[in-house]
Formats: sequence, C-alpha cells, structure tokens
Amino acid sequence: MKKLIFILLICVSIQTFGGGGWPQPKRGGYFKLSQNFIGSSNFFAPDGSIVDITTVRLYTTSIYGEYGFSSQLTGIVYFPFFVRNTLNEIQYNQSGNTEPGDALQSIGDTDISIKYGLIVNKPVVVSATLLFGLPLGVAAGGSSQILQTGDGEFNQMLKVDASYSFYPKPVYVSAYAGFNNRTNSFSDEVRFGAEVGLTLKKFIPILKLNVIQSLYNGNAEEAQNGIFSNNTEYVSPTLELNYQLNDKWGVSGSGGFAFAGRNILASPNWSIGAYLKL
Repeated sequence: MKKLIFILLICVSIQTFGGGGWPQPKRGGYFKLSQNFIGSSNFFAPDGSIVDITTVRLYTTSIYGEYGFSSQLTGIVYFPFFVRNTLNEIQYNQSGNTEPGDALQSIGDTDISIKYGLIVNKPVVVSATLLFGLPLGVAAGGSSQILQTGDGEFNQMLKVDASYSFYPKPVYVSAYAGFNNRTNSFSDEVRFGAEVGLTLKKFIPILKLNVIQSLYNGNAEEAQNGIFSNNTEYVSPTLELNYQLNDKWGVSGSGGFAFAGRNILASPNWSIGAYLKL
C-alpha cells in the first residue's frame, strides 16, 4: 500500500507537466506560453539528402493547455496564435539582379484533443488521445504564395501513451504510438516516440525522441522550403529543461533537431516558454 501511495505521488508530480500516459487530475491543469524558432538555408529533400535553399525562418508564438475534467478525462488545446514565416532576399552574383524577400504572418493550425486514462493509479499508466488538427493557418501566402503557417488539411490522430515511474528514484519513462489520418490528398502518417525525465526538486530535464513516417498514400504536392509538407518524415531528439520557480510557475527551454528527414527544414528548432500548473 505504501509503495502504491509513493507511486501516486510521483505520478501527480509528473503529470502536471503534460503529456505521457498520465491524465490531469480533476480540475488540475498545465498551461504553457511558448516561443518557437527555426531558421534554415538547408532542406531535407524527398530522397533524404540535404540541399541548399533560400533562407527560411518560422517564428511561432503559441499557447498549450491541459485541463482535467475528471480523474480520467483531460482536454488539450494547442493554439499557435501568431506565426510569422519569412523568406530572404535573393541576389544573383552574375547578373546582379535581386529577388525580393517575402513575409507572412497569421494564426497557425490548431490542435484540439481529448485524452482518456485507460489504466490509471497503477505503476504503468496507459491513456488514449483523439486529436483533431484544424487547418486555421495559411497554406499558400505572401507575395510568392509559397509561405505557410499551416498545411491546409484537416487531420485526425489516434494516439496511445504508456508511462512508468521508477519511484523512489526520480526517473520516469514514457512511450507513444499513433496513426494520423490526413485529408486533402495528404499521405497518412505513423508516429511514435519515447521520453525519459528526471523529476528533481526544481529542475526537470527531459530527453525526447519523436519519429514520423509517411505512408505515401496521398498525392498532394510536396513543399520545397518549409515544414508544412506532404510526406514529411523525420527522426528528431529533443532536450527540454524545466525549472520550477515555485509551486505553480516555471520556465522551460528546449532544442531539437532532425538527424534524418524528408521534406522538412534541416536545422534545429528552439523554444522557450513559461508554464502554470493548477
């Protein structure tokens, strides 16, 4: 019984950071304001090779929130309320001619999810999440009509997460697998990944690995300079560092990169943020 109580205590500590197999407790929550940035002059081509492109930058300011409607049911929203996509000016050395740069700013594609705890209050917890991806962003914008803040397709993803705490050691592990159905002639995807975290007193480092594999069953055009493409694939590790300022507030920073990919920018993605736990 004591062991079970200890496990429940560490689970409450972990789940307040969002994600994993733990649903939020009833009336509990996790809310985060983030700023993401990726800029690159390199691109993973459809064959996986890295090619040079005109420098593209993507800035995303977003809100992420989880709220526990019950001990098993959690509502989740990801809303990128300001996304800016820029394309550098091109100057041709031989002719001296220039091609002007371009910029686009808009809201981005938004995710709304419901997570349900299938196995809770156990050493191994399991949950299922149904996600709806709303195409609120711009799929073709700017003067060039090649800048994007979204992919223009409505997707539905079913994902299963499993997590385990090694309490009294301050370590937990999680893994997930999901199937993403995409519309508008985009290929469906299989997604999976894992993470390991240390729940120290105020410092919570987390190492994540995310993988996307396209099923190549759609014929939508593949983008040549961004991240909102059909048949996007990558293997991406991310290091996230969280620091608790007090019982409710904290700050975080992360850096992730794809060491293999297709149809996606070939540069690190950086993020900083502040979060609130209820």
